[in-house]
Amino acid sequence: MTAPNTVPGATTAHAVHAAAHAADPGGAAVTLERVTKSYDRGRVVALDNVSWAFRRGTFTAIMGASGSGKSTFLHCASGLDRPTSGTVRLGDTDLGKLKETALTQLRRDRVGFVFQGYNLVPSMDVQRNITLPLRLGGRRADTGWLTEVVHRVGMADRLDHKPSQLSGGQQQRVAVARALVTRPEIVFADEPTAALDPRTAGHVLRLLREAVDGTGQTVVLVTHDPTAAAWADSVVFLSEGRIVDELPRPTAATVLNRWETL
Repeated sequence: MTAPNTVPGATTAHAVHAAAHAADPGGAAVTLERVTKSYDRGRVVALDNVSWAFRRGTFTAIMGASGSGKSTFLHCASGLDRPTSGTVRLGDTDLGKLKETALTQLRRDRVGFVFQGYNLVPSMDVQRNITLPLRLGGRRADTGWLTEVVHRVGMADRLDHKPSQLSGGQQQRVAVARALVTRPEIVFADEPTAALDPRTAGHVLRLLREAVDGTGQTVVLVTHDPTAAAWADSVVFLSEGRIVDELPRPTAATVLNRWETL
């Protein structure tokens, strides 16, 4: 793949990262090559020639100040938005070559999403909310896997409850279960703990960590919280639409220290 763009202040982690994926290109769950996303006829650049790859079975946190391009990065990487230029691949599939119907099906079958706003259907109970992506795809739930996911998120005794009967933390657990039930290759989470108390946030982050360690899924988490980022295998920092650093084996302290120098 194309080596990640280098900007002043970036570390040699970029070179190591690029070399590792050049040696094992099949190890990437998602690859971005020279991705740019601009608005207002190019006058506003949200992503600036970004290249990166997320290895299968890893947990990566994406951090940066407001306006750094974090959410745009996630939306382009997940196929929720198309870049202005560049290539995004899920495994070996070039998302840019897919028509909208095929792209929608790919997102439904191979990608899981967890967002800060939960996005649960108010009229559906917990079980129907969790299995919604399967029903939309015309697939039946694997009973054994559904049971495991429900128990993993701690919602086995709430399956007949509506979202209005749940706390914010419980709703987010349902959203995590919905993201996992299709056995997606990769889970994208956009600030999923921002509105949660520390204890509940810890439960949600542990679920995402277990998805990586227990089932080999890939997780990409956008966050502004150093404590949340510390659950990841590495942290990628964005500034002004560019990747400026990567921090492996993060702790809350090392993340905060790097954050303060951006």
